Amino acid sequence: MKNLDLSLYLVLDPDLCREIGVAETARLAAEGGATMVQLRDKLADTKAMIETGKALKAALAGTRVPLIINDDVEVAIAIGADGVHVGQSDLPAAMSRALLGADMILGLSVETIDLANRVDPAIVDYVGVGPVFATATKPDHKQPIGFEGLARIVAASPVPAVAIGGLKSGHAASVLAAGARGMAVVSAICGTADPKVAARQLLAEIQEARR
Repeated sequence: MKNLDLSLYLVLDPDLCREIGVAETARLAAEGGATMVQLRDKLADTKAMIETGKALKAALAGTRVPLIINDDVEVAIAIGADGVHVGQSDLPAAMSRALLGADMILGLSVETIDLANRVDPAIVDYVGVGPVFATATKPDHKQPIGFEGLARIVAASPVPAVAIGGLKSGHAASVLAAGARGMAVVSAICGTADPKVAARQLLAEIQEARR
């Protein structure tokens, strides 16, 4: 099993990050303590994703923060990203793993106990569990599960879990109490006046909750 730090997982939303830019947001967030960064842009084509991905690779160079590409194995391989995150309606995890090889990180979204039970730890490195709350950054999301639902799904997963969906400052203790290894955030960092400060505050809350 790969040694992943899921503590503070930033999912970049190019629209929310427009003012500062995704690459600069990622760089500042990594300086502030973000432990993983994912590029999610459902509207961009492969060429645009590769261009943004390369800029992110450069921004994160030397930080040891893994860069994950949402949903697009081709882009991840093209830019030498650290991994891919797929949803239930994307390329199946087994096919993604076959294309990525053994070394790249593969994350999978799970919304139910049944889906968590079906996760193969030989294929998937971590799961994203949610949405904990309703969120405007993903309008087509499934029914929110709350912290009780999060705990049940995390308990059913054979691999480490990161919670996602409307999470922000004040949620860290509940996320960790549910058994998740960390929290994935979008608007809690993207679009804030200072992504570095936002990340630092969130990580401090997570570390405090672990004490």
